[in-house]
Amino acid sequence: MEVALLGLCNWSTLGVCAALKLPQISAVLAARSARGLSLPSLLLELAGFLVFLRYQCYYGYPPLTYLEYPILIAQDVILLLCIFHFNGNVKQATPYIAVLVSSWFVLALQKWIIDLAMNLCTFISAASKFAQLQCLWKTRDSGTVSALTWSLSSYTCATRIITTLMTTNDFTILTRFVIMLALNIWVTVTVLRYRKTAIKAE
Repeated sequence: MEVALLGLCNWSTLGVCAALKLPQISAVLAARSARGLSLPSLLLELAGFLVFLRYQCYYGYPPLTYLEYPILIAQDVILLLCIFHFNGNVKQATPYIAVLVSSWFVLALQKWIIDLAMNLCTFISAASKFAQLQCLWKTRDSGTVSALTWSLSSYTCATRIITTLMTTNDFTILTRFVIMLALNIWVTVTVLRYRKTAIKAE
């Protein structure tokens, strides 16, 4: 029973993550605008994903417990390029991507570096959610922000809480997923709230 549940959680998470950012990317491309999206939020999310993936690889955790992160990072990079493209200069994304690539190698130089980065990872990821919330609160307009993407993120956090409890039982990782679940739900509700406000205004 436990094996079946673990397999279901792992594979459903991978399936959801394979398309997680596609609604958001589609919304941006359809609107030809990145209105409502927070660039700091996306950059912090990318940093959090990178640190988390490097930590899991460094400690040799089962690949099925983190295999979605390369997919998420690739989708976030595409979204980053879209934001810079619609803001007028896609070349401005180059230094950010260079920093992310170099960080992959720096993080694994010493054990204390990757441990410290992972302890900060929850704060980095939480900051990314708060940056998006701040953008929504400021504009009071969800614009092209996809509620589906954020709700799917909530689902993947919930399944990862289960898989972490059943495999590594790593307290740092578990804490991160619990906090991310709460914040993802908060962002989803906020997006839907401002979407309804915009519809009423029309």
